[in-house]
Amino acid sequence: MRVTMLGTGTSFGVPSVACDCAVCTSPDPRNHRDRASVYLETERAALLVDTATEFRLQALRHRIRRVDAVLYTHAHADHVGGLDDLRRFCERGPLPCYGDPGTREAIMRRFDFAFAPPSYPGGAPQLAFHAVSGPFQAAGETIVPVPLRHGGMTVLGFRLGDFAYATDCNAIPPESRALLRDLDLLVLDALRFTPHPTHFTLPEALATIEELRPRRALLTHIAHEIDHATVAATLPAGVELAYDGLVVEV
Repeated sequence: MRVTMLGTGTSFGVPSVACDCAVCTSPDPRNHRDRASVYLETERAALLVDTATEFRLQALRHRIRRVDAVLYTHAHADHVGGLDDLRRFCERGPLPCYGDPGTREAIMRRFDFAFAPPSYPGGAPQLAFHAVSGPFQAAGETIVPVPLRHGGMTVLGFRLGDFAYATDCNAIPPESRALLRDLDLLVLDALRFTPHPTHFTLPEALATIEELRPRRALLTHIAHEIDHATVAATLPAGVELAYDGLVVEV
């Protein structure tokens, strides 16, 4: 499986609007972070996790030509804002999307035009949203949803084979931790160093990784408090800061 990190930033993005901090003004391209999303390519399928605000730019940058299904972690704006740009991938019929029932309800309410007959071809994306509560099939691949705590709400991570993606979380229930063991690659939320009510801090993420013991871990959903070069040099073996455009073979 080929994993492309389309975006690795927080909801503000980095650089953040109206900020002149050292990271937001950094020339290091690894400090430029779109809103969080990942693109997965297997022998059978091309899967997109979330339609981040910059999805159009991400798709152009990485020359994405195929999306067979979209997996939604939750319906916060930074994870769904690029939904309208799915229209280019709906030419063969409604594009299947998957998420928990609350995410389905929120997306169908806010993007109702994507679930109605089109007024003319190409005028809107045509989506078919499937609510999931356990393992499911997406474009021929078996996906295991992993419930995570994101402050007061439950969001989904996803496991595909020996890969798992767990963004926007500050706690992992015991039953979900069991679903995140024996991984070749874990992508995990690590917002910043200071505490946050809905996200893991970097030290909390490292403690979680030490417990789960994936063979490799990437940290994502990173805020402008973290300078890539400085922090990357301090991480333990097998743990790295993800950055936009990073491609990993699993």
